[in-house]
Amino acid sequence: MSHRSLIVLPDDTGQQIIDAIENAKKSILIKMFLFSDPDLINAVIRAHQRGLKIKVMLNPSRRNGEEENEDTRKLLEDAGIEVRDSNPLFVLTHEKSMVIDEKLAFVKSLNWETKNLTETRDYAIITSHPHEVEEIILCFEADWERKDFDPGENARLIWCSNNGRARIARFIDEAQHSLFVQNERFQDLVIIERLVRAKSRGVKVHVMVRPPHTLKMEKIVEGVGGLRIMDDIGIKIHKLKHLKLHGKMLLADGCRAIIGSINLSPGSFDHRRELAIEVHDTDVIERLEKIAHHDWENSHTLDLSDEGLFDDLENRGEGGSEKLVLDEDIDKKKHHHKS
Repeated sequence: MSHRSLIVLPDDTGQQIIDAIENAKKSILIKMFLFSDPDLINAVIRAHQRGLKIKVMLNPSRRNGEEENEDTRKLLEDAGIEVRDSNPLFVLTHEKSMVIDEKLAFVKSLNWETKNLTETRDYAIITSHPHEVEEIILCFEADWERKDFDPGENARLIWCSNNGRARIARFIDEAQHSLFVQNERFQDLVIIERLVRAKSRGVKVHVMVRPPHTLKMEKIVEGVGGLRIMDDIGIKIHKLKHLKLHGKMLLADGCRAIIGSINLSPGSFDHRRELAIEVHDTDVIERLEKIAHHDWENSHTLDLSDEGLFDDLENRGEGGSEKLVLDEDIDKKKHHHKS
């Protein structure tokens, strides 16, 4: 019987992922943005040593040219595992997926880095639904062979740069009572507009985000601008107290959710290979509701005032307040108040 289940990190640890690799019988397909965790590397190498057919696709570098997967690639290739760069059609391959024995698939927000297993709020959905597993395999093979992949109008999953923006926009539009959104970035104007409209029609919208100083300098204007627009109309915006937010999760009306790799930014929707999944499974939704409530209770309101932004960017970050045209006398006023 087909089934979906949920992994919540760091609560659940990465053991279920390692167990799936250890229990694989025939084959493993891995597509990963960042892969450096020693336990996962060793689990994949042991699977190869057991005779499994393994293919690993790694993003070759970040936009700034930084290569973070080279050490892992060498370890895997030295062990005899076939490794390829992800499809050069995309600026980045940000998808994080794994398929076991062509029967079980993992759709994840987390990279295979130790910090994503131990320090960040992250999620993974495990699915055995044949059509979903097949779709991930078809995309993997297309990217592996550098061929086009089009899941079509009846796609079960959410893909970028195919149907990602449309599916997430529709998900928000269909919310009737409540909408809880965790994401690192709120930069895409279509999605921000949909969240604003949801609030205006009476949906209780709760947003969790990382603080502005974590944004890249060139993304500060659109990133903070989107948050301030939502804040201005009364959408509640929080940041986690004790964990770093890396997960990408939307939960609507306590009955359906989206989990995957997609940041709510134009780059993710238009130029990256991304993957997410929509789920309605009762046990998954019930646990996500508990996590959402827990995270909201263990979070702070994000201060998006001029003073709050100046403090966040200049005192905690590396600057950028001038890009937001903040009051140039804010810092002087703060020092005058202290004296």
